[in-house]
Amino acid sequence: AARPVESGGGSVEAGGSLRLSCTASGFTMDDSDYSNVGWYRQAPGKHCELVSSLSGDGTTYYEDTVRGRFTISLDNSKSTVFLEMNNLKSDDTGKYYCVAPLPRYPARGTSSCVGVGRDNWGQGTQVTVSS
Repeated sequence: AARPVESGGGSVEAGGSLRLSCTASGFTMDDSDYSNVGWYRQAPGKHCELVSSLSGDGTTYYEDTVRGRFTISLDNSKSTVFLEMNNLKSDDTGKYYCVAPLPRYPARGTSSCVGVGRDNWGQGTQVTVSS
C-alpha cells in the first residue's frame, strides 16, 4: 500500500467542525481485529496521542477528551479513512497523522510521534482551533 495522505485540516473557531480524510492507495481492511487504522495527533509541548482507531471487526477507540465529538469511519472501496471532528476545542489543536495499517496494539501516548517517516504514517495535516 502507498503511504497515507491526509487532507482536510485547517483553522476553525472553537465549536466548529472539520472532516479529515486519509487515503492509502492499495490499503484495504479485512474483518479481523488484526486490521486497523488510526489517527494520532501532536501539539507543541504535548505528547503524541492516539486520538482514534478503527478495527476491521468494527471496534473503535476514542481518546477520552474526544469521545462523543469525533467519529472515525472507513470507505474501504476507496481506501479512505475519515475523522469527523465536531465541537472542536482549542485543546484539539495539533498535527494529525493517519496511520494505515495501524498495529494491533498501538501505543496510545508517546513523547513524540516517532512513527512519522515510516511507510504506514502520513505526513500529517494541521488543525488549529482558536478560542
